[in-house]
Amino acid sequence: MPASTDTLIYRRADVYHDFYHGRGKDYRAEAAVVRELVEQRAAVSPADGSLLDVACGTGSHLAEHDGFFGHVAGVDLSAEMLAVAARGNPGIPLTEGDMRDFRLGRTFSAVTCMFSSVGYLETAADLDAAVANLAGHLEPGGVLVVEPWWCPESFVPGWVGADVVRSGERTISRVSHTVRAGRTSRMEVHYTVADPRTGIEHFTDTHVMSLFERTEYRDAFLRAGLEPTYVAHELYGPGLFVATRPGGAA
Repeated sequence: MPASTDTLIYRRADVYHDFYHGRGKDYRAEAAVVRELVEQRAAVSPADGSLLDVACGTGSHLAEHDGFFGHVAGVDLSAEMLAVAARGNPGIPLTEGDMRDFRLGRTFSAVTCMFSSVGYLETAADLDAAVANLAGHLEPGGVLVVEPWWCPESFVPGWVGADVVRSGERTISRVSHTVRAGRTSRMEVHYTVADPRTGIEHFTDTHVMSLFERTEYRDAFLRAGLEPTYVAHELYGPGLFVATRPGGAA
């Protein structure tokens, strides 16, 4: 989840969770990619290490990492998202907090921030603060994996998305239109939720996300004392930044 909970869908965590699972978002495959990247770079193996998922949402990536890492935990700004995550991940520590300034009092061998959540950060200073805070929760030799939002050169203005999914007895439709507004993208999203018990509900969201330059991401990692690499992958449209903290076992 982002630095702001103004976006309604993050307060409707049940709809969010059901929609992305119904649409077929492959959390298992995405988590496997992350583990492979971590294993290639981390000072310790996942089984002997720990993972913190920041902006963990409803915990679907956490569920896939649990059992592969010795310890997993999650942080999200939305209490509603964490409530859904807790139901699906009993026993996993979950903390409500902002990615820019939460403090857990411990470090991890891997930290992740997925689904372009950093795009909700409004300024380069916010990006610096978030990356520095994530880096501060890494052990020496640890790995930070961040899925960015689109950069200006790869953003496609006018993009329209449309899906209708079934989740149990409920049908959810989602239609979106995204335009550029200066250094941000502005996505208007319409949801219609049809449930046999509660009838039909419609609500609209607007997502304003920063189109940071790739150099802004790179410089934020460098200022945090990390060594970043950009990785393109078919499962991640905007790609991934993978950054290591120097140190750890030789």
